[in-house]
Amino acid sequence: METRLRAALLDHLRADPALMDAINLVAEAEVERASPPWIALVASASTDWGTKTEAGREVRIALELRLHGDDPASGGDIAARVDARTLALPVQQSGFRVVSAAFLRGRAERRANNARAILREYRFRLLASD
Repeated sequence: METRLRAALLDHLRADPALMDAINLVAEAEVERASPPWIALVASASTDWGTKTEAGREVRIALELRLHGDDPASGGDIAARVDARTLALPVQQSGFRVVSAAFLRGRAERRANNARAILREYRFRLLASD
């Protein structure tokens, strides 16, 4: 389910025209050669979240928004859009259904050469479906 969730989330983010107007790329890994701003699904981890009768997983996903600039507030509007879009992932997916989705934490940092990164972490609770 973790792999299917990753693919579904990337497709869901790419399907948002307003988000894609604000960024250059949504990828499954950091793309250092891409021109910022871009979003990468940089990590995920899963644990059992099943019941006696249904297979399930709790999956934690980290997305990183990479920006460039001097303003510490830059990217806040894009990060808010990413949060909204991520948490609006449709419930029914191929092979699983989303029981719950929640924002866990965020972090922003300035890096070398005026690069900025905004990390967003989410929790998805999933049950297997046909």
